Amino acid sequence: MKPSEIVTQLNRHVVGQEDAKRILAVAVYAHFRKVQMAAEAGLEMLKSNILLIGPTGSGKTLLCETLARVLGLPFVTADATSLAQSEFVNDELDAVLQRLLDRAGGDTQKAGCGIVFIDEVDKLKAISGQARAAAGEHVQHALLKIMEGATVRLNSGQYLDTTQVLFICGGAFVGLESILAETQAFGFIATSQNDDQKVLDRLNARVKPTDLFRFGLIPEFAGRLPIIARLRELDKDALVRIMIEPQNALYRQFRAILKNEGVELVIEPPVFAQIADLALEYKVGARSLRGIFEEMITPILYAVPDRPELTKATIRSLFEEPVLS
Repeated sequence: MKPSEIVTQLNRHVVGQEDAKRILAVAVYAHFRKVQMAAEAGLEMLKSNILLIGPTGSGKTLLCETLARVLGLPFVTADATSLAQSEFVNDELDAVLQRLLDRAGGDTQKAGCGIVFIDEVDKLKAISGQARAAAGEHVQHALLKIMEGATVRLNSGQYLDTTQVLFICGGAFVGLESILAETQAFGFIATSQNDDQKVLDRLNARVKPTDLFRFGLIPEFAGRLPIIARLRELDKDALVRIMIEPQNALYRQFRAILKNEGVELVIEPPVFAQIADLALEYKVGARSLRGIFEEMITPILYAVPDRPELTKATIRSLFEEPVLS
């Protein structure tokens, strides 16, 4: 698929984050073109793994899951925090690759072109004086080999080559903004009148490897994540759109559930704004939307099975009882 086609597919499921979608689409397109060229021309082409930086609930995992589904690739997630807490990191990584192979139906060739998403890599920062610094640095070193490409013997006895497996790492990287504020103070200086200010601004806003070093990632690990995409914190408008627009939006899901019961669900526009306001207070992005939505719908789902005469349920306010008719 062309990058524009990938973005179009992502737009059906993920609201906003347009820059991150484009960067991700181009990176994935280039990755599989490299795989194709390596197979056809025998060229050795280094892959470019990806780092997604964004606050909790901004859509990092959803983007990766959707990407894998759109492309029909096996996909697994791993939690960097759990890896850091494990006594046997290499065994845990083998288990992640075994899950990837299982998702590929045991096909090692298909698994070898899969996607592994490692979340919360920012928790692996290696800063002296912190109790978990050594464990975090140990996990970073353990990841280097499989991220760059290696043939791994799994516990099942099968071998999996990770040379073409695309690794996408994600994290909130709290505190990185203050590092960027210092390093971007110098910026790029225009050398001629023909220099495009938009390009200069983009270069200045870019997260550099040195910023990641200062944050606490070891140079070798940061160097294996050359492509960096930043996701922005979701605002009220984006949270409202998330509930309504995507193909599997919460509103669509519950309308389908109640339609199956013979009841039409109507939620008036102000309600979505109220839910978004509440979600913003919780400060976990889109993660809190489902909980609020479920709580709001509970009285309706409780009443409907016992009242077959009902044909419509209307919610006019988050702070009022729904109207059943």
